[in-house]
Order: sequence, then structure tokens, then C-alpha cells
Amino acid sequence: MTASTFEYRDGDYLLPPPNPADRVELDLGIDPRDRRRLELHAALTAAGIPPRPEDREAIDSLSALPGSITATVQRWLYHAL
Repeated sequence: MTASTFEYRDGDYLLPPPNPADRVELDLGIDPRDRRRLELHAALTAAGIPPRPEDREAIDSLSALPGSITATVQRWLYHAL
């Protein structure tokens, strides 16, 4: 695609949308358990169940389980919508 394809006005143009295949996988050094905890928080919030402070112990316990277990819980939440 060229800039002329996305011309806007006065020589300015819109950028094409990013290609997901061009994304670089970054390892930011996040511990797998912390990543699972964040993913569980995000899944709960997306399902309309924002975690409360008293839910922390349950989320921490779930995030200590293998990734396949937390992926299953996230799938359940996604399909509950």
C-alpha cells in the first residue's frame, strides 16, 4: 500500500492498520504465575466480574496452578458471556 492509498488532505495520510504477523514477541521477564494472575484479572473484568480486594487470595491460588488450568477457567468465563 502506498501513502496515496491513504491520503487524507494537505499531503497528510492515514497509516495502514498494523499487520499482526509483523508483531515481535517480547519476553518482558514476567513470571508465568504473575502473567496468569493478570490474565485472570482481565478475563474476570471482561466477563463483567471485576475482582474485589477479597478475591485476591482466590486469584493468587488459581494463578499458582498450571497454565492449562487457568486457560480452562478463562475459557469458561469467555463462554459464559
